[in-house]
Amino acid sequence: MSGIGRARGVWLPVAVWAVTRAVVLLCVLRVLVLPGPDVTTDVSVIYQGWSGILKTGTFPLADVTWQYPPAAALAILSPGLLPFLDYAPAFFTLILVTDAAALALFLRAGRRAGHRPAGAWVWIAGVALLGPTAYARYDLMVVAVAAAALFAAARRPRVAGALVAFGALLKAWPVLLLTGAAVRGRRARSLWWSAAGTAAGLALLFAAVAPGAWAFLTFQRDRGTEVESLGALVFHVARQYGWDGQVLLHYGSLEFLGPGVPFVSTLALTLSLAAVGWLFLWRVRAREFGPATLCDAAFTATLLFTTTSRVISPQYMLWLVGLAAVCVTVRASRQALPAVLVLLATGVTLLEFPVWFADVVASDPRGVALLVVRNGLLVAASLFACRRLWVATRGTGPGRTEPVGVVGARRPVGEITAATGRLARPAPQAPAGGPAAPGR
Repeated sequence: MSGIGRARGVWLPVAVWAVTRAVVLLCVLRVLVLPGPDVTTDVSVIYQGWSGILKTGTFPLADVTWQYPPAAALAILSPGLLPFLDYAPAFFTLILVTDAAALALFLRAGRRAGHRPAGAWVWIAGVALLGPTAYARYDLMVVAVAAAALFAAARRPRVAGALVAFGALLKAWPVLLLTGAAVRGRRARSLWWSAAGTAAGLALLFAAVAPGAWAFLTFQRDRGTEVESLGALVFHVARQYGWDGQVLLHYGSLEFLGPGVPFVSTLALTLSLAAVGWLFLWRVRAREFGPATLCDAAFTATLLFTTTSRVISPQYMLWLVGLAAVCVTVRASRQALPAVLVLLATGVTLLEFPVWFADVVASDPRGVALLVVRNGLLVAASLFACRRLWVATRGTGPGRTEPVGVVGARRPVGEITAATGRLARPAPQAPAGGPAAPGR
């Protein structure tokens, strides 16, 4: 590629990113005001209140809305790095810096062999489509850590393992990044040991430094069915036929409370367990771990758990956008269609929250229709992602490969390895006219 082409490949996405993020910043700073509730109160009221408690050396034990792993305290306290700004503007500034770092990560990864710059565009579009919510929650920080972990896995497994552990202690879902990680080989062991060691060390540190580091586990257990979740559609429809339950602020979100809610919440947990079962079956049956398996499996697992969750908060879409962007960056990935469906669902989420959130809470036809479309897109994306991951890793006969790394980096059988200088033995071949040699 010529110098002009390379410059265009960098500066065009940077320019589009700058324009879209300027609009997002104007929204969170309340210069541009979208219809619906003020999404920034989580920062200016809740986060800032937690920050005051955390500064005293304890977690917010009396607040059931604190439902995050202990490292989340670092994100909540981070505006203190900019003491010349008030809490909310400082938080938005740090999110902007993190967003820029994530874009740089995608652009750099897109220039590697076997990669492409399309992932940067998915990131630019996805964050913009979610609107001000993307900057009014700390989830963008977690997504940046997760993306960095996936990109680091091939070359720096120890770094990747540490990032996965840190991300999981920021917000539990990044533990799903390990879904597609290999378990054998030197690099695989480095990844797993690094993740386990970092998680254990940080867990002990937080438990020793401040009381209540793990209280969030109880708060999460007691949550109900949030009004935007897949299971909530049951009650949105039931309200049209006289269901006498209600919507109340419960554990920090608007949830349905009333007859049948415990059953639907249990059903959602059952679906999540079924997702675990499918992922286990996939892992047992998988034969080919290609260069995209780590990111494809992480994306699929996160999709499954988001879609079946009792709670689908708008910021959860950022998790899917970030992992979709990683998948699209890797040429070998087969998750392009699910990634497009996630982007569409993210755009619908902006309409559902905050624009017409009052219609959602009231179960009005427009609000219910938006939820049907958004959650339907997530279900479709989940099914397509599962199917494509299954097919991509089944492995058939010729072209069989041997694993060499943690992320499915593979070499054809019989290729001389750079690490050992030895010739990998090919699979036994059946004599002409004889029976085929059994595969392993």
